Amino acid sequence: MTAFVVKPEPEVLPEIAFENLTAGKSQSLKDYAGRVVLLNLWATWCAPCLREMPSLDRLKAAMSGKDFEVVALSIDKGGPEKPKKFFADAGIKALALIQDKEGKAFAALKIVGMPTTLLIGRDGKEIGRLVGPAEWDSEDAKALIRAAIAR
Repeated sequence: MTAFVVKPEPEVLPEIAFENLTAGKSQSLKDYAGRVVLLNLWATWCAPCLREMPSLDRLKAAMSGKDFEVVALSIDKGGPEKPKKFFADAGIKALALIQDKEGKAFAALKIVGMPTTLLIGRDGKEIGRLVGPAEWDSEDAKALIRAAIAR
């Protein structure tokens, strides 16, 4: 987690909309108000993204609840076929299949590399981010998340 960059002051994020294909509904970050969110932007064409996805799935299975949520946001263009196939092939079970069909999140969140993961506080403000893959179910990552929950 040494590559995780904490913002000097938590930053307000732009509103982004996405499709929760698992739940069959449109959502936005506001739907997670009151919870700490780990927002991961990924794509099926991004090899490091695919390598880290199982650890995000394990993290969600272990820690998601009333205080914390993992949102893995696919920025794949087009329909859900590619991300859906990847989830099935990789055995991803806990994560919801969520897609930015309009492709607006990448620019709106000022993403510079893939994968990028944002830690968002209960107030909806970005606490910090990590560009590149990580073992999100490691003890270091869980400690970072627990600290955000305790804020």
